[in-house]
Amino acid sequence: MTSDKDDQSTTRGSGSGNGSGNGSGNGQRIESGSDVTEFLLQQIYVKDFSYEAPNAPGIFTGNQDAEPDVSLNISSSHRSLGDGHHEVVLELTVNARLGDRTMFLLEIQQAGVFTIHGCSDDDRRRLLGIHCPSTLFPYAREAISSAVSRGGFPPLILQPINFEALYLQAQAGTVSAQA
Repeated sequence: MTSDKDDQSTTRGSGSGNGSGNGSGNGQRIESGSDVTEFLLQQIYVKDFSYEAPNAPGIFTGNQDAEPDVSLNISSSHRSLGDGHHEVVLELTVNARLGDRTMFLLEIQQAGVFTIHGCSDDDRRRLLGIHCPSTLFPYAREAISSAVSRGGFPPLILQPINFEALYLQAQAGTVSAQA
């Protein structure tokens, strides 16, 4: 049994099943000898979503050729739900500014429930910190692009994110903080 601290983790940074619907994927089951490793996506959902365009409609009448300053903050966290089930939450905040005026501010918590059985604690932490957020990111990216477009702005296309690099960076930060 692991401690609560091991079952709740957060990875921060800036800048896998093959089913046909929520919870209907086959996941991944790997058998080696008598050991069976199971990694299943049970459910994907939006836990929280907020979109604001505080300076609309005035923001649309300004200099349309000016390049906005867009910042992205990203974090992921997970918690154990018991019996090998884990909730993973990928949180993204996008802030677009034109000079000193906010064009839009968007926050989303894209979440999923994953089942993980038959692997070491290190492998479980890597699945929760890398593979689960990687699975959730395309859903969050689509929701962001759609909301920005519906808000009257050109679609925002977020580039792929290397969650392995973010995970390793967070692990290195944890190790240096403990030293």
